[in-house]
Amino acid sequence: MKELDLLKKDWKKNSDSFQQISEIEIYNMIHKKSSSIVKWILIISIFEISFWTFSNIFINTDDVLQKINHPEIVLALELLTYFNYIVVFIFVIIFYKNYKTISTTVATKSLMSAILKTRKTVQYYVWYNLGMIVITTILSFFVAFVYNPDMAFLKEKIAENGKAMFLTIGILILVILGFFGIFWCFYRLLYGTLLRRLYVNYKELKKIDF
Repeated sequence: MKELDLLKKDWKKNSDSFQQISEIEIYNMIHKKSSSIVKWILIISIFEISFWTFSNIFINTDDVLQKINHPEIVLALELLTYFNYIVVFIFVIIFYKNYKTISTTVATKSLMSAILKTRKTVQYYVWYNLGMIVITTILSFFVAFVYNPDMAFLKEKIAENGKAMFLTIGILILVILGFFGIFWCFYRLLYGTLLRRLYVNYKELKKIDF
């Protein structure tokens, strides 16, 4: 009987070691997947800011700004553009730091915390960009309407017919909703898919009990 008891104890020890090895393998797999996801978030954000930078280079806006003929308005628009680039660059730096943290961390709780932090950062980034799209669209229309001489015909129509004003406002709202919807779908498709996969990894980590 003593030998049987010793055999049972030995079997339990081996069983625990197999379970521990399995959990470590699962953790390593989740760790690798999470690091890869955050890496793709970083890559996509870099491609995104590169795309808008090159678009601004190839799209000539000097003629439009010259028509405004108000240096203070032009300066304000340029400052808003620079501010937006600074904020986006800060987000990219944070994405890089999150990637390095997730890639190098070894503790389960630290990895879970880093995943949640990354999810929140990406969500803030998406909502910031959507907010800037709305603000930029409204501001661009306002500046063009007030300061661009080419909009004089529209001002005359609004002055002559009150319905033209409601029609203009309606078109502006539709344009804003259109841009918002397009970019919302874009961000949901790219970042949303990655964030959902990242959250699945987070839930799997919660099941592991080291």
